[in-house]
Amino acid sequence: MTPYGLQVEQRTQPLGLDEPRPRLSWRLSGERRGAAQSAYRITAAENEQDLDEASRLIWDTGRRDSTENLLITWEGPALRPTTRYHWRVEIWDETGTPSGRAQSWFETGLLRPAEWTAVWIGRDPRALPPIDPPTDDDLDTPGPAEAPLYLRREFQLPSRPVRARLYATARGVYEPRLNGARVGDLELAPGWTEYHHRIQYQTYDVTDRLHAGDNVLAAIVADGWWSGYVGFDPRRPARHYGEAPQFLAQLVVDLADGSRQVMATDDGWTEHTGAIRAADLMMGQYVDARHDLPGWDSPGAHGDFRPVAILDTAPGPLTAEPDAPIRVTTDTAAVAVHRRGPDRFIVDFGQNLVGHLRLRLHDTRAGQRVVVRHAEVLTDGELYVENLRRARATDTFITAGRATEVFEPQFTFHGFRYAEISGFPGELTEADVTARVVHNDLDWTGRFECSDPLVNQLYANIGWGQRGNFIAVPTDCPQRDERLGWLADAQVFAPTATRNADVSAFFARWLRDVVDGQDTDGAFRDVAPIVAMDREGAPAWGDAGVIIPWLLWRTYGDRRVLERCFTAMVAWIEHIRRHNPGLLWERRTGNSYGDWLQVDAETPRDVLATAYFARSTQIVADAAMVLGRAAEVTRYRALHAAIRRAFIDAYVGDDGSVKGGTQTAYLLALGFDLLPADLVGTAVAHLAADIRRRGDRLTTGFVGVPLLCPVLTDHGHSALAYALLHQDAYPSWLYSIRHGATTIWERWDGWTGQDGFQSAAMNSFNHYSLGSVGDWLYSRVAGIDQSAESVAYRELILRPTPGGQLTWARAEQQTARGLVACGWSITDDRLTVTVTVPPGSTAVLQIPTTEPGDVRENDVPAAGAPGVLGSEPTAAGLTLRLTSGRYTFTAPA
Repeated sequence: MTPYGLQVEQRTQPLGLDEPRPRLSWRLSGERRGAAQSAYRITAAENEQDLDEASRLIWDTGRRDSTENLLITWEGPALRPTTRYHWRVEIWDETGTPSGRAQSWFETGLLRPAEWTAVWIGRDPRALPPIDPPTDDDLDTPGPAEAPLYLRREFQLPSRPVRARLYATARGVYEPRLNGARVGDLELAPGWTEYHHRIQYQTYDVTDRLHAGDNVLAAIVADGWWSGYVGFDPRRPARHYGEAPQFLAQLVVDLADGSRQVMATDDGWTEHTGAIRAADLMMGQYVDARHDLPGWDSPGAHGDFRPVAILDTAPGPLTAEPDAPIRVTTDTAAVAVHRRGPDRFIVDFGQNLVGHLRLRLHDTRAGQRVVVRHAEVLTDGELYVENLRRARATDTFITAGRATEVFEPQFTFHGFRYAEISGFPGELTEADVTARVVHNDLDWTGRFECSDPLVNQLYANIGWGQRGNFIAVPTDCPQRDERLGWLADAQVFAPTATRNADVSAFFARWLRDVVDGQDTDGAFRDVAPIVAMDREGAPAWGDAGVIIPWLLWRTYGDRRVLERCFTAMVAWIEHIRRHNPGLLWERRTGNSYGDWLQVDAETPRDVLATAYFARSTQIVADAAMVLGRAAEVTRYRALHAAIRRAFIDAYVGDDGSVKGGTQTAYLLALGFDLLPADLVGTAVAHLAADIRRRGDRLTTGFVGVPLLCPVLTDHGHSALAYALLHQDAYPSWLYSIRHGATTIWERWDGWTGQDGFQSAAMNSFNHYSLGSVGDWLYSRVAGIDQSAESVAYRELILRPTPGGQLTWARAEQQTARGLVACGWSITDDRLTVTVTVPPGSTAVLQIPTTEPGDVRENDVPAAGAPGVLGSEPTAAGLTLRLTSGRYTFTAPA
């Protein structure tokens, strides 16, 4: 057994950390059955070699008897700014024997506002005409007022540094450069937060990029979310935070003689306009290569550089970026290029994705205009762009006339499968164009696969939807004029997101925006960051501020996120209660979207709202228990019981019917435990009858769909859940796949054979909400879940569920504790189940078989197999209690 996957604040080797008391974690691996950690020792030092010198350690926990490996709080000395710390963990196994060790490092950022000497700089507003938001015409031929900043500062060093760090950020988005080359590989930094409350800065190791003598620190800065187009409100399409982009940076250089030099943004910087004439996240980027500034970011550059203006002397609410940054994570080649005219081509990348193109041109003449337009789907062989609404999603490149030119916009992103390239000189081939996929570079920790290629495509579509919509915030869609952090979309998909990737730090950071947006009455909002959507959150939307912190606790053991969100969680419940003394949530429901985009059904909004009121209140009570807040436990358990009674009295009939009679009404009542025990069976029967009456078709929208298959499976209707999974007639998951979908659509009827495209006013082909079924694929089909009392997969529930048209299925997850895997296959009427339980965890494995006495491992009865702690025959098969390790059981199918 060995530790691996060491993390600090849920990140691997973070460079630049502003958390004064960071938390340390590790995973455990080992195949020996029953392996478990019994003790650990953490040591830390400022120099790696000092980890082996006890006298030079700055922190030593000594051997601590503990099975815990998650989020151990730093108890060493107060952390110093801009300092690298090395740490090591040693572990002992369940017998008390030393078992293994591993080490890593983390580095602090500036930590305190006083460490900043930089000031915010930007274009002198007196140097150019006032900057207005770009119009459509401006983007065709933009002028200098729209041009991003090209900033530079020369400085000298007496010798090569022994250590150098660049701390940089922007009000806007930026690309740092040093001595003629780009620094790092981050995209769209610093990301998007509630800028009024918090702006992130990034840390770069630039030690090897500096030399003795003349050096140049430079940056290109564009509008981004700060002053560019965001959202769809025509009354305020742009400039949500400021009028124009600004830059702030601090280069800290340590020399061999022990001295330190700091080069910060100040009035010694200069700026120019360059080849990028306009850049907007939604509208696109315009590059005129004839305006290139050769060597502008290198020493000795010449040109008409203007002095910058100091726009703000206070650094403001800066914080080190706490989660994985946005990067290009993969390149996707074109699968087909179709000529549509003398110089116009349609390129198909075979996958709806999010990012930008890299286009290579040869033997151009100066002044040729190459225009790239993007779309998710085609209609009659041409781009379908009506659903983009105001988003132009158009990039333009004016050639300089070189033998080879490369066009790759860096300050925009688009959602697309197809690109139209017009004005391209010569013959465009697949080798000339590449799609570069951009999103937060999360560790992908989960995998699901099965015997049905269509279900595998569904899983792939879910993953691509997550990648494309996890860009700075969890957005609803990446292509049209919206791209907002809608709370309901995030909370219904979050359980699936945690299966696919490590989203612990990503969601914890975004929750700060959710809490920052809460109003004085306690209402969360529909979106975070707020931008122009400044209204009270609707039922299931505002509830994300309660549901997601609890999910992060259950999935990752993140108690700190509960502590930081708890006051806001309570305020949300009190907001609802205060305006609904009868405990039915009928007033102050915001926009009250209901079961958004349900089909052929209308779930009563008060039923949905009250169900969520009950669920969120229950979570607050449970969170209070975790945090040791006894008074709140009592208060909110009582309130939950009262809401539950009110729900039953108002909405539940004596025959188990639920007001409205829709699938979602029953799913909420069943999934949130809002029915008397004696009426659960009849309510399930009503739900199943509705689905069968519709020919095994669903009616659920965003809110109901994550509950659909789990509730059916948990109440004895797994066959019906599988029927919905395999359904390929409208409405269904596979209907879109049968018609070419490679991501999850926003609507079940985004396109149908009968009616064609839905209204272009709202028709995204890359939304993840309806992909929330992914959690069920992991938890029920493959079988990976945890008990209700478990935290971070300490106590596993493994319940593989064979069924439908599948002959096998399997999944694996790198949980916070280690690798968990579960899978099954059926061959010749024999069921094989394979499971992996990480060291320190236990599992209850439910094997579905008609003959529980014939469950075996390697010809040994399962009850007597090594690592099996107990067994119990049940009506559904055999239940085994397992220690850690890998197992393979066989049984009659």
